[in-house]
Amino acid sequence: MLFRLKFLLLLIPLWVFSDHLQAREVKLLVLGDSLSAAYNLKQEDGWVALLQKSWTDKNIEIVNAAISGETSDGGLQRLNRLLTQHQPSHLYLELGANDGLRGYPINKMKQNLAKIITTAQEQDIKVILQEMRIPTNYGPRYTRMFTESYSELSDEFELPLISFFLEDIALKPELMQRDGLHPNKDAQPQLADWMAQRLGPLLFQ
Repeated sequence: MLFRLKFLLLLIPLWVFSDHLQAREVKLLVLGDSLSAAYNLKQEDGWVALLQKSWTDKNIEIVNAAISGETSDGGLQRLNRLLTQHQPSHLYLELGANDGLRGYPINKMKQNLAKIITTAQEQDIKVILQEMRIPTNYGPRYTRMFTESYSELSDEFELPLISFFLEDIALKPELMQRDGLHPNKDAQPQLADWMAQRLGPLLFQ
């Protein structure tokens, strides 16, 4: 009887820890551009909404603050208001593509993204960085510097870096809109599944 009591007492901290994990709320703020804003689609058909729907059994809330056409500068300007309004536990940072498509200086983009990261980290918000890419017709040097900036930021701030999420989809015309830049409705469930596999484990680290 005494052994059984001691065994139960040893299990209590484990039960409490498990309950704490289940009760802990995760609020993920998506700060992105048209690739996360369901461009030319209904919001409920976008990958962010589909991901939220797939996580109905989990204590995870996703706030989609992505805006089509958003740049790193625009995201930085909106950041403080969004953090105050939503008080997220995690920030998914998916910006920079529009900077690249407009030929903006890479250093300026990196400075903006770095400021977003440090502002969030100062509030104990965990940042997850999304690697972005641009078409190769911007020249090899600019294209290389653009892509490398994400791994450099990841290393500098010790952030998890998610590889470019359209890498496979962009090569399939049947999954892309006519502009060749944005995934269509058929691609969104694939994106949601792909992101669930990569974002999910990062939210409870």
